[in-house]
Amino acid sequence: MTHPGTLVLIMAAAVLAPLLVYSTRRRFPVPLVVFEIVLGILIGPDVLGWAEPDQVVDTLADLGLSMLIFLAGYEIDFAAVRGDTLRRSLGAWLISLASGIALGFLISGGDTFKAFVIGTALTSTALGTVLPMLRDRGELKGRFGTVMTAVGAVGEFGPVVAIALLLSGRRPAESAALLAAFGAIAAVAVFWALRPRPPWFGRLTERTLHSSGQFAVRFVMLLLACMLGLAEAFGLDVLLGAFAAGVVTRLVLRRAAPASSDQVLGKVEAMGFGFLVPLFYVVTGIEFDLAALLDNVADLMVVPLFLLLFLLVRGVPVHVLAPKDLGRPDRTGLALFASTCLPLVVAITTIGVDQKILASNEAASMVGAAMLSVLILPWIAGRVRSESARPDTAGRADSPSAAAESEAW
Repeated sequence: MTHPGTLVLIMAAAVLAPLLVYSTRRRFPVPLVVFEIVLGILIGPDVLGWAEPDQVVDTLADLGLSMLIFLAGYEIDFAAVRGDTLRRSLGAWLISLASGIALGFLISGGDTFKAFVIGTALTSTALGTVLPMLRDRGELKGRFGTVMTAVGAVGEFGPVVAIALLLSGRRPAESAALLAAFGAIAAVAVFWALRPRPPWFGRLTERTLHSSGQFAVRFVMLLLACMLGLAEAFGLDVLLGAFAAGVVTRLVLRRAAPASSDQVLGKVEAMGFGFLVPLFYVVTGIEFDLAALLDNVADLMVVPLFLLLFLLVRGVPVHVLAPKDLGRPDRTGLALFASTCLPLVVAITTIGVDQKILASNEAASMVGAAMLSVLILPWIAGRVRSESARPDTAGRADSPSAAAESEAW
């Protein structure tokens, strides 16, 4: 049973975080997620000792991570990211995976499973963290936002697939067969989503949109639960199911209720970003092993090294293979955004610790570097792109975020 004080403290931290973002935005803009994690560390057992996670809180946090990946999957417009952009994004990620695992073998001293954990974590991109930043700046629908969506989608989906194949504890052939079966069912779900919905679906969505019925929102939650359950039944990571659910939900809503899809998404985002996602990040801070990191100076010094590895393994291939129509500032910004990671680093290192592949201090070093990536890299990307963003802003004069873009960072 959750102690009510723990949940109150977590939600108080979630409320305080945007206030801190607002108060510091002009001097040094800090991403919201950083404040959420830092506040979690502050109220956690290693600092003030006010909050201790339990089974209920952990379950809500897991649901928050699933919601974050679901919303990332929903944001992807495959019609916009297919073709050369998608091929380049996939090629960059495969290079990252190969180089990441190779570095993992060096770091782990030849331990295969530890190399897989480290190497996979180095290839992730926090699409669910980056996309809200681009959305707030009004850049999500532009050329840079489209390319970043493709790069981030592969950087989010690729590691999830790698987790299913490499870290499931099964033989690779068995994992591949289960993954292929899940993919086939997901493909059937996509085909079903592309079929026209009966007229009553759209009418019921409209009629219950502002009533207690909330048919569309309940339908979205059903899709999410079904895909999570399907991934669980196949013994795959539930994040794979969450991502697939986001993709299918976008297709269903855009075809069945195009006039209401944005309003439905707004309600789901309110549930996610208003409750579940911040809860996940605050709990991540509470569970962060700060003591293990601070007890050993060597572990603390490894943090900036891992941050550099995120940039080298993930950022360099993205920079090299970025679409040719992007200028140098945009290519650099793309590489920095692609190297921004956290949710999957937390998930992957948690799997590594649970399976006794990683030590707690090693996981803390990687998560600490991932937190620095969220704090530092998007800010640098915004500064690097500030000159090239001005013409973009002029072309988006009708965007409500365009006028404030210069202050977003």
